[in-house]
Amino acid sequence: MKTMKKEYDFSNAVKGKFYTTKEKIELPVYIDKNVKEYYLALAKEKKISFEKVINIVLKKEMELQKEILKRK
Repeated sequence: MKTMKKEYDFSNAVKGKFYTTKEKIELPVYIDKNVKEYYLALAKEKKISFEKVINIVLKKEMELQKEILKRK
């Protein structure tokens, strides 16, 4: 078991070196295996990134939901 040193040298430390604002933090998104496989294959076929495919699909879904909400 490692123990902590009695003293640490912070004389060369940089304040905020690893700080990231909340807006820049990207949280992981977990996708069902079959959904991921489908969209990975589609991305490969279309020669675009998986992330771009997912964003296209989600934006279309947003448009659809907005249209549905207008009709209520």
